[in-house]
Amino acid sequence: MNAGRPTPAIASPGTNPPMRSSPRPPRPSPRAISAAAPAAESHYAPPHAPPAPRTPAIEAYPTDGPTDPWAAEDEPRVAIAEEFADSVDMTEPRTPSRAPSSPIAPAPLPASPFRPPANPPEFERGLSRAGYMADPSTVLSMWLALRLERPLLIEGPAGVGKTDLARAAAEALGRPLVRLQCYEGLDEAKALYEWDYAKQMLYTQLLRDVIAQEVTGVTSIGEAADRVARSHATFWSERFLIARPLLTALQSAIPSVLLIDEVDRSDPEFEAFLLEILSEYQVSIPEIGTIHAAYRPLVLLTSNRVREMTDALRRRCLHLHLDYPTPARELAIIALRVPDIEDSLARHLVAFVQEVRGMDLRKLPSIAETVDWARSLVVLGARSLDPEIAQDTLGVLLKHQEDREKVERRTRELVDSAMRY
Repeated sequence: MNAGRPTPAIASPGTNPPMRSSPRPPRPSPRAISAAAPAAESHYAPPHAPPAPRTPAIEAYPTDGPTDPWAAEDEPRVAIAEEFADSVDMTEPRTPSRAPSSPIAPAPLPASPFRPPANPPEFERGLSRAGYMADPSTVLSMWLALRLERPLLIEGPAGVGKTDLARAAAEALGRPLVRLQCYEGLDEAKALYEWDYAKQMLYTQLLRDVIAQEVTGVTSIGEAADRVARSHATFWSERFLIARPLLTALQSAIPSVLLIDEVDRSDPEFEAFLLEILSEYQVSIPEIGTIHAAYRPLVLLTSNRVREMTDALRRRCLHLHLDYPTPARELAIIALRVPDIEDSLARHLVAFVQEVRGMDLRKLPSIAETVDWARSLVVLGARSLDPEIAQDTLGVLLKHQEDREKVERRTRELVDSAMRY
């Protein structure tokens, strides 16, 4: 039976099984098995991600063929692995090589009021970014006042950059600047707090019926006064308090920079009033009590020495004296504030101003006035300093007529001396 079908051979023990005589599908060509093309790069994949391991693509077989066409031992399974050993890596994916370190220094962190500079050089870089060229002694005094939480009294002639230093410090530290401008007659109502009497009267009118219910049934004036007194604290609370600069700095939700500008212009009584704030960072309000600072501000007091400050105030502060800058520092300030000016014109201008400051004048030109003069010359299109243009623009540099007349008589001499630099 089954004469047309060949009889399968039976293998004896210890011998290899005979080869199957059934027809087999043709062996796949090496061209059919090739490394798959790498997948397209994802828009969300980082550029440094390692590529996905490539796997060989195997051509599909006809559905009427055997289930496992390579089941026999003589099929080239090992041959396929050898054939693609150079193109397919069957080991674990290799760790991508680390990118070479960039020589560029990391960008500085943005200023934070809760992260003070760690050292004076870092603080100096912050002031430079804020547009203030400070010398090392100024930076050190500011940094110590910040770290020791002590007020800093800054003295010096008008126009040397005391107020601008407070502005630059606030910007470098990422803190809000709270400024109190002092003048003769300044009192605590304008500097510390004030009661909003109009708001108190409005609330009294709106709550008139409630107050009337409180005194219903009383038999004497004293009893009625006692009942009304129970609500006394309601009308003398922080709801009706108007915070002025000193109280605003103490109640600030983040550390701030408090500038008490030209404190020497205030009365000695106001100076005595400041002692509690400068020593304890607190204020006492009779109707409420003592208010302590949520965060101790950096307190900067400036003085033009209109009058001498008391020893009590000096004892509570660190001290810094700012004077007119050296020629090199003033030249750097001009280059920073007036970038369009010619280098030669800036040198001659600074030399001219230095000569003028050596004269006996009522008011010497300040740094701000030097910057304004440089800007004026740039606007006029001047490329060099000559006696005519210097004399015509002296009103930008000097603010008193008698000073201007003194300089006008020596304008040509001063210009010739400045041109040698």
